[in-house]
Amino acid sequence: MQLVYIYTMKKIILSILVIAAIIGCSSSRKDTNNIKRQKTAIANDTIRIANDSLEYEITIIEPGFQFWLSSQPPRGYYAQSAMEITNNMRVIEYNLRVQNPLRYDPTLYPWRIAYDNKIDYGYEVNYMLHNYFLFFEQKYNQRLL
Repeated sequence: MQLVYIYTMKKIILSILVIAAIIGCSSSRKDTNNIKRQKTAIANDTIRIANDSLEYEITIIEPGFQFWLSSQPPRGYYAQSAMEITNNMRVIEYNLRVQNPLRYDPTLYPWRIAYDNKIDYGYEVNYMLHNYFLFFEQKYNQRLL
């Protein structure tokens, strides 16, 4: 009787190990695919948006931004006027933090953003700046508004 019990326990333990190995290998493949997608996203994360007719541009160099942007609401979702209002408020707060490196991490706020609310930068520039601020707040756990 004891021999049967040991034999059955060996089968159960062996079965559990095989199942764990299969699950471990399948999650490893998912992680590998995820890592490949993130590396591709990081490689493509220098974004230059230009409004040639108005001669304004925005260049965003931030790992993960392009990948994150693909999951956000599409162009046309936000009104330009709404983005201009929030962009202006966020730029003011961001620039205040640039000027105060003892209170705010200077690696997060390395330089000022030149944004004038009296200038029409166009939809695309405002859209990218708006989304960059959302990304920045989320990634670095910062609240600008």
